Amino acid sequence: MPATVFAITPPFTQLNTPYPATAYIKGFLNTKGISCFQADLGIEVILDLFSKQGLTDLLKPLNQPPAMGELSSPILAPPSGVRGHRILALRDDYIQTIDPVIRFLQGKNPTLAHAICQDGFLPEGARFAQVADLDWAFGAMGTHDKAKHLATLYLEDISDFITDCIDPHFGFSRYAERLGRSANCFDELYGALQQDYTYIDQLLVKILAQRMAEVRPQLVAISVPFPGNLYSAFRIGQWIKKHYPAVKIAMGGGFANTELRSLSDVRVFEFFDYITLDDGEAPIEAIIKTLSTSSPLAPNGGIMLKRTFVLENSPIGGWGALYVNNSPIKDYKQSEVGTPDYSDLWLDKYISVIEIVNPMHRMWSDGRWNKLTMAHGCYWGKCTFCDISLDYIKLYEPVAANLLCDRMEEMMAQTGQNGFHFVDEAAPPALMRALALEILRRKLSVTWWTNIRFEKSFSRDLCLLLKASGCIAVSGGLEVASDRLLELIQKGVTVAQVAQVTRNFTEAGIMVHAYLMYGFPTQTAQETIDSLEMVRQMFELGILQSGFWHQFAMTAHSPVGMYPEQFGVQKASSAVGTFANNDIVHLDPTGADHDAFSYGLKKSLLNYMHGICFEYPLQDWFDFKTPRTKVPKNYVENALLANDDFILKPSSKVVWLGKNPAVAYTDTKKGRQATLTFHDKKETFSIKLNQPQADWLCEILALISPRNSKIYTFQELKNHYEAAQLTDFELFWYKKPVATLTNFGLLAL
Repeated sequence: MPATVFAITPPFTQLNTPYPATAYIKGFLNTKGISCFQADLGIEVILDLFSKQGLTDLLKPLNQPPAMGELSSPILAPPSGVRGHRILALRDDYIQTIDPVIRFLQGKNPTLAHAICQDGFLPEGARFAQVADLDWAFGAMGTHDKAKHLATLYLEDISDFITDCIDPHFGFSRYAERLGRSANCFDELYGALQQDYTYIDQLLVKILAQRMAEVRPQLVAISVPFPGNLYSAFRIGQWIKKHYPAVKIAMGGGFANTELRSLSDVRVFEFFDYITLDDGEAPIEAIIKTLSTSSPLAPNGGIMLKRTFVLENSPIGGWGALYVNNSPIKDYKQSEVGTPDYSDLWLDKYISVIEIVNPMHRMWSDGRWNKLTMAHGCYWGKCTFCDISLDYIKLYEPVAANLLCDRMEEMMAQTGQNGFHFVDEAAPPALMRALALEILRRKLSVTWWTNIRFEKSFSRDLCLLLKASGCIAVSGGLEVASDRLLELIQKGVTVAQVAQVTRNFTEAGIMVHAYLMYGFPTQTAQETIDSLEMVRQMFELGILQSGFWHQFAMTAHSPVGMYPEQFGVQKASSAVGTFANNDIVHLDPTGADHDAFSYGLKKSLLNYMHGICFEYPLQDWFDFKTPRTKVPKNYVENALLANDDFILKPSSKVVWLGKNPAVAYTDTKKGRQATLTFHDKKETFSIKLNQPQADWLCEILALISPRNSKIYTFQELKNHYEAAQLTDFELFWYKKPVATLTNFGLLAL
């Protein structure tokens, strides 16, 4: 399977689904007729490690002489404490059970759930000490999910052993992450790369050697979305440089886009030939063209590259990092980049795990999701903590709903999966509405979720439409639940508005996850406690299902990072490093000791997500004195009492999600009357109208079905009603018969 480009995701990103960057690049290269093979080396290493042979090699007894030609035990640090010794003592049990458990988590061995849930099948290490009575979480019929959770704990026990005894950098969704975080200087990472291979490195290069021999590429394109797969990316580049010196290597992805924009350390080019920034399509195409031409120079004398760092030998300054952005090379519109192509990836071998028994929180680790974006960039683009100066946020370009559905159908045909995760910065409400209507018009059976802003556009009826189209969850930034700080962030929402929107989603049957922030510049201890109280009330009322606290980090490309004085803070240093330059250490003279709040905020949230401990005083979550909250106990409840304006605007779009009714006529003293009987998936109900109004309503319900491409406005319905010689449209529309339909799928958007 030789290919021009070998696109790689290094270890580790996710166990349950492939990170989509290489699929996007392969989909684009398909439109150009350029051959590309892709691999997620993360899942390949995990499956090699967590297998019968892998654990046999990993858990060799200490002090056992190796057999002829066999490697000695990989255990570098003798187990200390009960945890490590217990894993080794149960070595045979782990080796015997690992293959069936992995197959179960891949969805290939579902009947094993019964055995997993019974005592005595899985060896139980320290992680199982956290398990209490799980019936409250999974119920009597939740055997499959309970087994997934127990199997996840089993894998985490092995992972802890690897971290303790073999490789301290190991983690299921990250590897050597610390080396990639805030790596202002390249020295520490470079030093680690000069050391002998770790055990995980050995597994990685063994698989890499097989793939390189099969693919024989001209260019290896490595995607580095996170600090947790940066080290492995450099190890891959290092190995290829040694064994395939003629092959060119490029690195791109989220880490490069945010961290390496001022790269100057030439040692990076011992591992890579090119570092690309922002959208990868045009830069990759430009690199491929330079490989296929005798002269890499453009007609203007510049190098034919787009947003790319290369190593340059200057007659004056010697070797240095040169950033080339040949502006005549145009970027591609979203309609031109093709459909992400997931072929080559091991789609049937990803592992679904349940780390936390929370139905919303599990979605990041459970299930195979096809990844798409509704729009490039962010339609809001104002949040002051966000990198809004960078193109991946700043340049907003939505994709038409019909094109999105085309891509969804292509991906379903290719992958056999109908679940989609739209990985937008913030999905635009108007486009979500258009997408939902297009899904319903095409009668697609899909499940999808995405990231949003909690803005007031998400009315009750829009949430019901999204639910009808297959939306099951949304995640959004509540950030600091303080109106003062939300205004400073320029989030464009208030706490009361967020509460109303989350209520609308929840009542529609759509789960809600909130991204929460603490430590924003000038945030006081009082505001932190008040924010926690807001969050507590939202969980207690059931309008949030999941959340996660992040501590604020100042980044170089955000308004806070560029203009810290406007936010009452200052940079700890103005020095620019030679490697990664995004995270900035800052001083906040007026704010609280934010680090002190970290454990208590996260511990309280974990309990709230499990629906418990709402009655605990907030002080009890912290081991230091905190101020009493100033938020009234019923603040959020009162915010939810505010009713939406039920009077429709003339421009409101009206949609009927229900079925056509059966009509029965009867003659009465008041004239001919009609009974319209409707059947939905749960129940049957009827309304009564006079015949002219009933006939009109039956006609209009057929017209405003999402199966039709035209969407009618409220004004158009009124005009249609009056054209039928009927009068008092508003009186008819807001009376009980039609109002009843609003509870069964008559929506105003």
